[in-house]
Amino acid sequence: MTPASPQHIAERVVEAILAQKLAPGERLGEQELANNFDVSRTVVREALMQLQARGFVQVQARRGWYVVQPSAAEAMDAFSARRIIETGILQEAGKPLQRVITRLRRHIAQEQKAIAGADSATRAFLLADFHVCLAEQMGHRLLADTLRDLTARTTLAATLYQSTHSASQSCAEHERIVAALERGDTESAKALLLEHIGMVERSLEIRAPETEEPGDRLRATLAPVLKK
Repeated sequence: MTPASPQHIAERVVEAILAQKLAPGERLGEQELANNFDVSRTVVREALMQLQARGFVQVQARRGWYVVQPSAAEAMDAFSARRIIETGILQEAGKPLQRVITRLRRHIAQEQKAIAGADSATRAFLLADFHVCLAEQMGHRLLADTLRDLTARTTLAATLYQSTHSASQSCAEHERIVAALERGDTESAKALLLEHIGMVERSLEIRAPETEEPGDRLRATLAPVLKK
């Protein structure tokens, strides 16, 4: 059996994030990962450094590696990047080949099966992976890799900021996007995609970072706790 490569370990971690099996702030022990994949800690460390470069983990001195906890600004930035990339993918889509529609409908059928079942990890992964599948089927494999990372980032945000967007609602929105593509109505597909991403973002309990002068913050910090 071929030992797991750093790339394989890194992709398994990203897959676990997409499936919401790894939570923001969760510790990733080097030895535990080495035991799990039956590799040396050197291989694990290389995988973690790859994930750090991609923005998924961070190392804390004398404490180890942790899954990142995206700030509100970082979460909104990831959603913004997804809007640009995903609508760009559909910009010149026209009417996709029937095999593309068939593949997307098969993916949605898998989503529906997972929603009906009790496997929350598979459900979360498939709902996130729809967007990667869409990019791949449209022939944008390089963008699909970028989109996988961005979708994983927004998944971390959804976990951290307690998304209220239901799985069945997301699946229904995916269906409407594919139906528009099947009709060759690219503009409607783009509008539905933007609406879908926007609804997911708005379902998170995040707020835009407030800007304030350092002096204002200091005054507020040093104000009496109890007013006389």
